[in-house]
Amino acid sequence: MSELYEKTVGRIESSVMPTYAPKQLFVRGEGCRLWDSDGVEYLDFTSGIAVCNLGHCHPRVTAALTGQARTLVHVSNIYMNALAPALAEKLVQESGMEAKVFFCNSGAEANEGLIKIARKYGNQTGRNEIISMENSFHGRTLATLAATGRKKYRQGFEPDVPGFTQVPFNDIEALKNAVTDKTCAIMLEMVQGEGGVIPADPEYLKQVRALCDEKDLLMLCDEVQCGMGRLGTRFAFQSFGVTPDAVSMAKGIANGVPMGAFMAKKKYADLLTVGTHGTTFGGTALAAAAAMAVQDAFDKEGVLENCSAMGAYMMEQLAVIGKKYKFVQGVRGRGLMIGLALDCEAAPVQKLIQKRNLLVLTAGESVVRFVPPLNVKQCDIDKALAIVDEALAEFAQEK
Repeated sequence: MSELYEKTVGRIESSVMPTYAPKQLFVRGEGCRLWDSDGVEYLDFTSGIAVCNLGHCHPRVTAALTGQARTLVHVSNIYMNALAPALAEKLVQESGMEAKVFFCNSGAEANEGLIKIARKYGNQTGRNEIISMENSFHGRTLATLAATGRKKYRQGFEPDVPGFTQVPFNDIEALKNAVTDKTCAIMLEMVQGEGGVIPADPEYLKQVRALCDEKDLLMLCDEVQCGMGRLGTRFAFQSFGVTPDAVSMAKGIANGVPMGAFMAKKKYADLLTVGTHGTTFGGTALAAAAAMAVQDAFDKEGVLENCSAMGAYMMEQLAVIGKKYKFVQGVRGRGLMIGLALDCEAAPVQKLIQKRNLLVLTAGESVVRFVPPLNVKQCDIDKALAIVDEALAEFAQEK
């Protein structure tokens, strides 16, 4: 191990709260590749957990950041910068919604915004409860933890923030039965990420939309992981043919620069008047410049088209490989948000894959998750598939 690695490990152990347990130190990235402190090259199919959707150090984003850093980085939101409203306008146009945007810093904050705007609307008529989904993940703040449908994340942080109920995902009858006269919104992911890469059923989403219309409920879509091109469309909801009342975004919005946002239809957005919500760093000129560069890449570089094509190819080829192994249950996902479902814990398989210098994730307990950059090339997918096949073969021998 390099001297830099040893020093970094020591500093983490002595000075950083132990909320993560990192084992590798990366010092450089380019496209879908990373290099560690020993100079070893890795193929990165994590994208920083669906953050670097254009790959590492994308030239368009790098140019936007360096140029903006020489001009203006931050002013308080009590003043204006020209980039944030231009970005908001672009997002609204691409969404097809009559909406407005609030910029923040992370996915959890964006989902807090969804919760606040739903309560702001519902409290006008004495309704302030939100139904979310089992196996969902919405963040680690106290309110988004309460909305999250996996109890393990909430353990030790009780009591839960009141006002949240979870029901099984893709079960419209369970959802209908959970609605009460206190319900103001339904919150869900179009594709559950941390829960196991589980896509929503399109017909289910149409029924959710109809239920919200019937009961005057807000349909809240958490697109923190599955949005920003990840499914092959600019917004995830566009892949399913439904339009929510409000949608959150983060992760890939600025390709690694901390940024989040939520967008709501104007009738709800205008409830957040001066002084009712705020943020220090949301929509800085620097972050907005990076996010606008991402939108430019979507417009000019065929990123979304590549995502759809490469996602279909990878899922098809993974399914072929998976049929060779009895412990592989199948492949699921959309675009380049792909899960290889196993009948056992996924972590040992992930380690065997990483041993071959391919970085992947787990989802839930039994799914290997692939979220490569949206502009990934077929040759890199083929290389990754060969590694996965080798790792599965080794696991089959050990199992």
